[in-house]
Order: sequence, then structure tokens, then C-alpha cells
Amino acid sequence: MSKQKSPEGLAKFLDYALGRRPDEFGLVPDPEGYVKIKDLLKALSEEPGWKHVRRASLEEVILTRPDPPVEIEENRIRARNRDNLLERKIVQEFPKLLYTCVRKKAHPVVVDRGVSPMGERENVILSSDPELAGRMGRRIDPAPVMLTVHTQNAIDSGVLFQQIGEILFLAPYLPADCFTAPPLPKEQEVPAKKAKKKAEAEPEKRSRTPGSFMLDTDFMDPAQKKQNRHVKKKKDLKRDQDRKQRRKQKQNMWPE
Repeated sequence: MSKQKSPEGLAKFLDYALGRRPDEFGLVPDPEGYVKIKDLLKALSEEPGWKHVRRASLEEVILTRPDPPVEIEENRIRARNRDNLLERKIVQEFPKLLYTCVRKKAHPVVVDRGVSPMGERENVILSSDPELAGRMGRRIDPAPVMLTVHTQNAIDSGVLFQQIGEILFLAPYLPADCFTAPPLPKEQEVPAKKAKKKAEAEPEKRSRTPGSFMLDTDFMDPAQKKQNRHVKKKKDLKRDQDRKQRRKQKQNMWPE
């Protein structure tokens, strides 16, 4: 096992990622310093040399190190030493543009209504680095939609930004008029011409007896229906009698 992939190497990496610069990995610790283990593992899977890390790897660090740098509580993990964590602060000077991603299926909704925190999050997470914003977006959707937030417009709309670390920012909500998004995909509509061609392609149902028409008996009076059945029965009886008579005549013409 390489030194980087050893429990000792992983311990040093976790100490940095959770105890010093979680913002570099798109991680936002809660007020107690915890991040969800699944969020940590997603972030680690993006880092060269750490794609192999699983929860068992984290537990191995705790079990094998005499002074483990992290501690786990149920589905959360945090650094033991959090003295070097950068605290959240109200933004005084901020970049002109920030970036965040939403799920593809939410694209039409956010363009109309704005962006609200997803799931159990209390804030919308943004980054001044579009590459990091894209990485965080792909953790929630294979093909996320990136929004470009114009921070001054958001502030003018009453949005209060917080900064966490150096490149992550938090906002309770983003109004629809403070960001730009890619154009919405065109709805798949069936063109009128296509529908017309389909109708023309269908063969017309022709009458079995050209020049005639079929009576629809569903709307006939019951008495009329009964009379028609009686007439048909008489015609069938007459046809059978004629056939018998013709057969008899043939037999008389050709005696055995």
C-alpha cells in the first residue's frame, strides 16, 4: 500500500479537508463542525488518489491511529481540532459573480421562482470558482444546470450573503432576477405538418361495395329493426328454396 493510501496518509488528508479548508472541496460544516459522510466521500472521489476511500477506510483511521484526527457520529464526521477552521462571516467585499448549480429537472422552476435550499440544507451554496461549482453540481445531478449569480443584483434584492472559507458563499434564497441561466430546452411539440402527413399516410377505409353505403342500425327504432330481421329471414328462406329447386331440376336433366 502506498503511503498516500495508508491510514496515516488518509488521516493527514482528513485533518486538512475537515479541520482547515473544507471550502476547497465544496464542503460546508454545520455549526458543530460536522459534514455528512456521504458528502465527504463524494468530494474525496473527485480527488486523485482518494477515489478508493469508503466509510470503512474512515473507521480504519479511527481504530488504528492513537490520536485520530476525526470523529464519527452516526452519519456525520468532523475534525477533532477545529481551531483552524475559518468562521462564517458577513460578506464585505465579494466577487461580482458567483456560481451555483441546480438539478436539470428544476431548471424551469428556478428560472420562474428563484433558487431555494435543496433537501435538508439551510442555505444555497455558491462558489466564486465555476469549476468547483460544477463539481458540487455533479454530486446531485449527472448533468446539472449552472447559474451565474450577479451578486450586486442579489444584494439589491435583499439577499444577505455569508462567506465560509475563501471560495464558498451561502445565501438563504436567490430571487429569479439576480442570476442568469442557460436557455430552457424547447418543448417537444408535434408539428402540424407532421400530424397532417401522418393522417395522409393512413389508407382510407373504402366501402366493400363501391357506390353504396352501409346503414347504421344502432340508431334504428326497435320495431324497424324487428321488421328488417323478418324481411331478411324471408329472403334467406326464399334463397334456400330456389337452390333446392335448381338442384332438383339438374337431377331431372341428368338421370343416372
